[in-house]
Amino acid sequence: MKKTFFIIIATLGLLGSCKKADNSSNSISPTIVTNTVISGSWRITYYWDTNHEETSSFSGYSFTFGNGNALIAVKGTSTITGTWTTGTDDSQTKLILSFSTPSSFMEISDDWHITEVTSTRIKLQDISGGNGGTDYLTFEKN
Repeated sequence: MKKTFFIIIATLGLLGSCKKADNSSNSISPTIVTNTVISGSWRITYYWDTNHEETSSFSGYSFTFGNGNALIAVKGTSTITGTWTTGTDDSQTKLILSFSTPSSFMEISDDWHITEVTSTRIKLQDISGGNGGTDYLTFEKN
């Protein structure tokens, strides 16, 4: 009886310790996002714009989220500048990106809901108010 009781308690203890990570924006603070993005450089590994993939538009660019909210994308001798910030809206943490040129970078200028943050990956989502489509953007650390 004691052995059966011990096995049940041990099993319950293991099940309780196996918790799926909560990647909802509610558990991701703007401070966590800021501390993550300012560490190193990043690349876009996935960009889905409403109904088609556009990842290749950002191939070869290295993004640096700098002090003073400067966002710099570099590819060879080409440098594109923008801004970034974090915030919360409707209890959801956001990463807000802004570029004024070129048009491909203006496409990712948005207030993105953060769906996942690790030390090497940031997954973002935006549900468009205009056309109802959903966009996805993923940054991975270089």
